[in-house]
Amino acid sequence: MARPTHLECTRCGQRLNAGTAQTICPKDGGVLYARYELASIKRMVTPAHITGRPCTMWRYAEVLPEAEPVSLGEGFTPMLPSREYASVFIKDEGLNPTGSFKARGLSAAVTMARHFGLKKLAIPSAGNAAGALAAYAAAAGLEAHIFMPKDVPMANRIESEFYGAHVTLVNGLISDCARMVGERKEKEGWFDVSTLKEPYRVEGKKTMGYEVAEQLGWKLPQGIIYPTGGGVGLIGMWKAFEEMEELGWIGSERPQMVAVQAEGCAPIVKAWDEGKTVSEMWPNAATRAAGLRVPKAYGDYIILEILKKSGGVAVSVTEEEIMDALRRWAEVEGIFAAPEGAAALAAYRKLRANGFFSSDDKVVLFNTGTGLKYLDTLAESQSSRRELPTSRQIAGIIGPY
Repeated sequence: MARPTHLECTRCGQRLNAGTAQTICPKDGGVLYARYELASIKRMVTPAHITGRPCTMWRYAEVLPEAEPVSLGEGFTPMLPSREYASVFIKDEGLNPTGSFKARGLSAAVTMARHFGLKKLAIPSAGNAAGALAAYAAAAGLEAHIFMPKDVPMANRIESEFYGAHVTLVNGLISDCARMVGERKEKEGWFDVSTLKEPYRVEGKKTMGYEVAEQLGWKLPQGIIYPTGGGVGLIGMWKAFEEMEELGWIGSERPQMVAVQAEGCAPIVKAWDEGKTVSEMWPNAATRAAGLRVPKAYGDYIILEILKKSGGVAVSVTEEEIMDALRRWAEVEGIFAAPEGAAALAAYRKLRANGFFSSDDKVVLFNTGTGLKYLDTLAESQSSRRELPTSRQIAGIIGPY
């Protein structure tokens, strides 16, 4: 049984061949989902079969692409009970290879790129995806071409260069980086592994959903708070929940999904508050949480639909709230979080204060990366408040051009 059986457009439902490298739906630019013969998998695999397998994301092999993994040990990160809030768990993705949740998606994407015989991969990145692509491309023997804003945390640039990637620093935002990749990829022979521009980063990220269920005894929490830039993790987890229900591993229950963004770049929050199904380009995006500085997510229509279906919400938090939450997690939980991850705690505080979540609700907060990759940014925030760069409003993030 080949995995996946086909790819499916999330907009029009068109089916595409999963046996060749694909990008987005040629008909309407929709995000493609990998689909599996779940009824057959259900007959062969149960949660009991998963126990005892290697503690990486590839333990869920039957619902991942059938290819030799390019793995650095990513996944199955700790689910830590909070010391401050009795019903809260912290999923610490900072313990992944390259220090962030991006390892999952890029492991899967590079695995399939190598499987399809691709040689040159390109990505626009706000930071952590760059380091992850560089690492996995190095492990696979592939070229990595990376475009990132020149003010990304120093660790992201240095690690990418040491992994041997071709790095271009851009005076702008990730949207400007995406434009450059879009303009040059055909001429240079690059395969674009931008957020949601190929089907397999979602597959890697969805393993977070499988892990949340497994680590909570194959039960889902009442809520999940997820720092949302491109939103692939939120999208992937929702896909995982749908698959697990079909497999009979969970019931029809779903967490209330919460997308948290920085006040200085909150296109999903604005669209949610206005009742829209897609977001608008956020002007002059500015936040020290580099991964949240995404002026427009390519999968915004999916994110907003998930929030609606789950009874969730989109929340913005200030820079001060992010920094206060970062210090709180460090001092109370012993977790040195990325600013993006700390935004999840800031959002939880707001949602507890306004009654959205009660003290009895089991809620999982995602720390998406380690604070060790943000030392220069955090040091500057302590000494003086610098002016953050704005973008020339050229293109939406990772959009078809």
